[in-house]
This record gives sequence, C-alpha cells and structure tokens, in this order.
Amino acid sequence: MTRIIARETSVEFKCPGCGWTHMLNTGPGRPRWTFNGDLDRPTLSPSINHRQEFTAADRPARVCHSFVEHGRIRFLPDSTHQLAGQTVDLPEIEA
Repeated sequence: MTRIIARETSVEFKCPGCGWTHMLNTGPGRPRWTFNGDLDRPTLSPSINHRQEFTAADRPARVCHSFVEHGRIRFLPDSTHQLAGQTVDLPEIEA
C-alpha cells in the first residue's frame, strides 16, 4: 500500500481535502520537509501550508494547512475546505 510518491529530492501526494497534489522538497534548498521514508505510513515535517490567492476581490483565498503523521493527514482549522479540523487517512495511490 502506497500513500505517497517519493522521488530523489521530493515527495508528493494527492490531498483529499483540497484536491491539489502537494509536491514537497526533501532535498537541498528551502523550503524543505523531512520525510520518514515510509510510503505506507508517511510522516512529513513541518506542516504543509498551501495558499492560493486570487486577484478578484470577490474570490477569497483558498487555504490547505495540514500535518502528515503516520499515514494520516490532520487538517488545521484555518483550512478553507470541507475537511478543516478533521484527521483522515491519506488515500492509497498506485505506485
């Protein structure tokens, strides 16, 4: 069972909250996340805080703020999607 794709200097996963694919740097440079190497029960640190700003005044920013811990994703309350404040399993992906 795989929940995250690990590459040489990055990891990625499809987020069940916002629907975006989060791609995170684990190699040199900043920002940088640590990854425990477990594809089934991944843990990433620090939190992932993705914002999408819009130029139109009538479109509020979209926010997806979470921690990935032991194969689960814990969405923080400042997320603007339906899973804000909840913890769910990362979805399985085909490797």
